[in-house]
Amino acid sequence: MIYTKDKELTEALNKLAKAHCLLAKLGVSGYAEPQGPTGTSIAIVFSDLEADRSALLRLRGAVRGRTLLWNTTSSNPCSWEGVTCDNLTNQSNRVIALRLPGDGLIGQLPLNSIGNLTQLQYLSLRGNFLSGPIPSELGSCTELRNLHLQGNRFSGEIPETLFTLKNLERLNLARNNFSGDISSAFNNLTKLRILYLENNQFNGSLPNLNSLTELRKFNVSFNALTGSIPPRLDTFSSQSYLGTSLCGGPLVSCPSNGNKLSGGAIAGIIVGSVIGLLLILVIMFILCRKYRSRKLLQHVERSPIPPSPVKPSENGIWSPMPIITVTEEQQFSNSFASKERVGKVVVQGGSDGLVLFGEDVEMFSLQDLLRSSAEVLGKGTVGTTYKAYLESGAEVIVKRLKNVCLSEKEFRGEIEDLGSFIHENLVPLRGYFYGTGEKLLIFEPMPRSLSILLHGHSRRSLSWEIRCKIALGAAYGIQYLHSISPDTTHGNIKSSNILLTEYYDACPSEFGLTRLVSDITSPNLNGYRAPEVTDSRNISKKADVYSFGVLLLELLTGKEPDNVLVEDEIDLPSWVQSVVQENWTIEVFDPELINFDNFEEQMLQLLNLAISCTVQHPDRRPSMVEIARRIKEICSL
Repeated sequence: MIYTKDKELTEALNKLAKAHCLLAKLGVSGYAEPQGPTGTSIAIVFSDLEADRSALLRLRGAVRGRTLLWNTTSSNPCSWEGVTCDNLTNQSNRVIALRLPGDGLIGQLPLNSIGNLTQLQYLSLRGNFLSGPIPSELGSCTELRNLHLQGNRFSGEIPETLFTLKNLERLNLARNNFSGDISSAFNNLTKLRILYLENNQFNGSLPNLNSLTELRKFNVSFNALTGSIPPRLDTFSSQSYLGTSLCGGPLVSCPSNGNKLSGGAIAGIIVGSVIGLLLILVIMFILCRKYRSRKLLQHVERSPIPPSPVKPSENGIWSPMPIITVTEEQQFSNSFASKERVGKVVVQGGSDGLVLFGEDVEMFSLQDLLRSSAEVLGKGTVGTTYKAYLESGAEVIVKRLKNVCLSEKEFRGEIEDLGSFIHENLVPLRGYFYGTGEKLLIFEPMPRSLSILLHGHSRRSLSWEIRCKIALGAAYGIQYLHSISPDTTHGNIKSSNILLTEYYDACPSEFGLTRLVSDITSPNLNGYRAPEVTDSRNISKKADVYSFGVLLLELLTGKEPDNVLVEDEIDLPSWVQSVVQENWTIEVFDPELINFDNFEEQMLQLLNLAISCTVQHPDRRPSMVEIARRIKEICSL
């Protein structure tokens, strides 16, 4: 291999190699192949790197994005953003890593591109808009150890050639549209330590992955998987299997096959179930008609509130609200009057158990809510979030809680406290329903979340001024929560819980909800959680400050904290510290911010503030009052 710090010598050797190739093509004899200091053929070195350069240019031409910033006039691709070559101690200089996360890449991976990077060890294309199948030629990258393709739109089945990559240690295909069975050929990847396949369209049963003895992290949540969890995989927590129809292991036990029903018995059960369902539907229809007639008579003298137009779903996916069975036992044991003032919040409720807060809130019933069309917005640690479109034209956000650990009295007290928290930088809680099997929270709708803008498929370029405005608004909201009482905290600060208005006013949401549910601490690492937190129901103000510091780092770097944990096995604050200590501070910032040269000093100051929020010792972290004041000063807002 050629290695010299003398740029002119390197260029001369490259020209000499080109001349050799030309002479060889012309058939000139007696020409000795040029040799490098180690005796290695310069022509071969040039040829290998030139082949890698050509492959990268084919990729650039197909997926564009920030690869358009590559200096293609340079014959050395090792200087291009996201491209890493080996350490020049081997026998040939080759591309060994390609990191293009969140670079706006769009389209399909072309042939003769990544597959030609045969010495590639690390590939990250996460958080882009890449679609289509994974090219089968990826199997040519036999040195690959890390493959991160999560957060794209890849589809189809996993190619068989991927299972020939026997050096793979980390594989993340989450949040795509892959389909088909999860192949037992994963057993070929015996060095695999991390396998993430969640949020795809895989179906069938889980294979027995007995050969993956090194596997430490595994997730197949939110796929159409059925059957039992194999013994090798039953050591992982239930968080690895959310949103599936699997059984056994950490989930509910699988039904026994000892007493199988006959075909006639099964047919009888089906017929009986259909008849019973029809009877229930008829009864519900009759009761519904009576109920609506009675409500109409009760409110005939009320002036109707003009309905707001129903906005269509952005992704076109609609679903009915989840079916909730409401029995007499689920009604209020002590029904509210039409209005009752609790502290600073006006509670309005009826006999159906749905309670709404505020004097100016549009009234609707539980049945109105259940009849609405709904869009699933997300599934989180405390429950599933829906956007409901009522028949009146109104829109509300519904949070369906899971694993609530409080008694009815405690629950109502906590929720009515949360309903009294009113601030321009908080998403207001507008109501709730408490039933034996269902607990629902009602919020005002907001256009979007910070997470979607930074990392989602519809993300936008955020200027420095907008990021400052978001940081200050979020700080004000959390500062208000901390001012209410010594024990009042948010408890779950992250970018998906920072909602934004049309004018980018930031409003933290879902504050205080972790106190309602069982401890959600799990082996799945949380990139926002302070190191001292051991119980998610008991979050201190200093732990909130740590999470807010991570949020600031996310705004500055454009990196998802959880993805940094997965890919680099280091939390985002530690990653930032490591880069800063190497005097590569400019490498920390989101590439979109590099264009804002006039704000470089402000960026550095906000970075230092974020670092101070994420120090390991809680007592050394600033208060939210100090943080809000510093952000206002730094950003001149």
